[in-house]
Amino acid sequence: MEFTSQELARLRVASGVDPLWETALSLHLLQNRQAPLAFGAWRREVGTALRQAGLVSLTRALTRLCPDGSYFPDFLTPGRGDADLETGLDRLLSTPRHRLRAELTRLHAHTGQPAPAGLRPLADGCPKALHRLGTALRAYHQVAVEPYLASMRAQAAADRTIRVQAVLTHGAEGLLTGYDQLPGWRYQDQRLHAPYPIERELTLRGRVLTLIPAFFCVRAPLALVDEELPPVLVHPLSPAPGWLERRHHGGDAPVAQLIGASRAELLRVLDRPMTTMDIAAALRLAPSTASRHATVLREAGLLLSQRQGVRVLHHRTGLGRAVLDGTLAPQGGSAEPVASAGS
Repeated sequence: MEFTSQELARLRVASGVDPLWETALSLHLLQNRQAPLAFGAWRREVGTALRQAGLVSLTRALTRLCPDGSYFPDFLTPGRGDADLETGLDRLLSTPRHRLRAELTRLHAHTGQPAPAGLRPLADGCPKALHRLGTALRAYHQVAVEPYLASMRAQAAADRTIRVQAVLTHGAEGLLTGYDQLPGWRYQDQRLHAPYPIERELTLRGRVLTLIPAFFCVRAPLALVDEELPPVLVHPLSPAPGWLERRHHGGDAPVAQLIGASRAELLRVLDRPMTTMDIAAALRLAPSTASRHATVLREAGLLLSQRQGVRVLHHRTGLGRAVLDGTLAPQGGSAEPVASAGS
């Protein structure tokens, strides 16, 4: 991807994870065995939850529409970092009929299978078929994505902090250079190279490119196939193995009873330094509420706040980690290492 100076100046970073991109990518993860250390426990937990909710057949139908392959329809991911599921679904359900037909035809050309009869009303833009699709996506999202949003938003907020710092320090080119930390990514001479599954050149033609962090994106970035659509580049957040176990542990009753459920959750999401606004976004709190919780935890020695330029970053301390883990021998109040922009 090559950038003009104007295109560099107009780069946009999504404010957080996009619900429909995460829905589609989580469907892919249920179909493959990628990143077993990071997502193996999630697959097992979600598989059980889908069975208990009676959503196995519905999920199987969604995977046929959104297969883990070289192509899935662009209309399933209309978002550019939308903050909520309903906004994304409104866009999806407003897809023009000609696009529905063209993209579903392309899907079955890629799979080599004839289009199932049940998808023909959707390809024709039938309102009832679109409504059923929206209902199915909403039900699946509620089980497979929504319970993990706090972890997802915290990871995205931490990533955004790094991107913002890169822009403040080095400008727009610094933002793109920062992606060099991802395997296979390289920015040089106003060209961004990324490990896309196939050889492809994405042309912006003066348009705004939105960079979207994705929790369920594994290794390779993604872009819309139709280059006439507003351009996006989805990149992996690469959560560390054990994130799901830490999520469950962070919600244990003893910790919540000791410091309060909201403060326990705040302490848990501080796997990387975050600003008060990042914390508020990750936990869906008012900034003033997030600030009060951070103050209480700081006064208890569970987090440390440090000013970096115009921002204040909060870090979990060793004592905070010990309280969160329930260990018997806390290591005192020293701060955990601060993640640098290149980590």
